[in-house]
Amino acid sequence: MKESYITFFRRFWIVLIIGFIVYNFIYPETFSRENIAENIQAFGNYGLAIFFFCHLIRGFVMLPSTALIFAGVFLFPDDLFLVLLLSVIGIVISSMIVYYFSDKLGFAKLFDKNTKTTNLVKEKLSGKYGPLFIIFWAFFPFVPTDLICYTAGAMKINPIVFAISIFIGELILCSVYVYGSAYFI
Repeated sequence: MKESYITFFRRFWIVLIIGFIVYNFIYPETFSRENIAENIQAFGNYGLAIFFFCHLIRGFVMLPSTALIFAGVFLFPDDLFLVLLLSVIGIVISSMIVYYFSDKLGFAKLFDKNTKTTNLVKEKLSGKYGPLFIIFWAFFPFVPTDLICYTAGAMKINPIVFAISIFIGELILCSVYVYGSAYFI
């Protein structure tokens, strides 16, 4: 009974992620900075809470946080530090949720195979410089942070080391996004 529940949940999650990715390709304007800002603005005084909530759930659908951060800068130009704080905390919490769910979704089975690629990833994440690898992955803007979350969770990397590494990488990247985009906006 429990196995069928996990299988259903795994399939549902994969369909949900694929659905969001396809939707994003068909209707890219939906997740544009302007549209996100407009939707958050509709909640008035609850805008910051909705902004934070969006950061929490975006990891479930592998939606990049970049547009959300830019929307936050656009909406709250007088509260840049708060935008940074809410973004980083939201990303770390979302990353930890993804980290813990990755094993339940069967991602650990991917690393049971003894291939050259999986061995390289295991070596990089479990090695002496594993935290630096995670920091640079989180900081590098052209790769999805959620991918390293699924991978680290499946490999059972120390959750505290993982959370601190994600925090450092995302703090650097989000600082550049928030204060860099504020300069241009």
